[in-house]
Amino acid sequence: MRGDVSILSKPGIAVVGTRHPTPYGLGMSERLSCDLAAPGLILISGLARGVDTAAHRGAVNARGKTVAVFGTGVDEIYPRANKKLSEEILQFGGALISECPTGTFPAPQNFPIRNRIISGLSVGVLVIEAGEYSGTRITSRCALEQCREVFAVPGNVTNKLAWGPNTMIKQGAKLVATWEDVWEELATEVRLQVGPAVEAVATERQATASLFDQQEMPAQERKVYGLLRADESTHIDELIEKLDGRLSSAEIFSALFELEMASKIRQMPGKYYVRTM
Repeated sequence: MRGDVSILSKPGIAVVGTRHPTPYGLGMSERLSCDLAAPGLILISGLARGVDTAAHRGAVNARGKTVAVFGTGVDEIYPRANKKLSEEILQFGGALISECPTGTFPAPQNFPIRNRIISGLSVGVLVIEAGEYSGTRITSRCALEQCREVFAVPGNVTNKLAWGPNTMIKQGAKLVATWEDVWEELATEVRLQVGPAVEAVATERQATASLFDQQEMPAQERKVYGLLRADESTHIDELIEKLDGRLSSAEIFSALFELEMASKIRQMPGKYYVRTM
């Protein structure tokens, strides 16, 4: 283990899902993880590409604590692209843990095995996008065997990645659209441990939202920002089409650049954009 051992005894929510999520899956993973970590819940995931990475990043963005469960030794960051993220996890009081000896390389068989630890450390597992034969099914099965709550974010029924969470919801998993959906299902003793922090965060969010609505934003940025969503990506071509006659392409590109620099939006692969707040 690397990091603060004490957080392993605190209430945590595991967030798991596919390594190849849609923009919707990435956005929901990061947003829900940020909202859950902000009041003090520990965010637990596996540092894999996709949903796991977005979950850890969301917790870090909230300056919350998160635990990454490795399928390698704790000295072997995998994927290597998450080296900086792993450092940020430690910086904000999180932890990197593994049952594998130091120096263990990323062998494929180690990752499904470690999933029982992800669910075992948590009081509940939240599933975001997973195919029919996804390793996420192993984690959710372990959660049921360990008497943990199972939550799932519903997906588009025409998308194969929605099979996992939608099937789990049909079988009794709690449907999740906001962090409050998870919070309301937690046991009383868990809610008591982080209850005061949740109330403080909720109050702060209300004040922040009110202030944000009143903040002045240049007209062209406001028009672009108004067309973007946090839970669904929008392509640049769609923005240009919707703003035709109101803003030129150059003004749209300039507004997107300024909004991205202000961390109000994020560019996804393929010139898609989503809100970050």
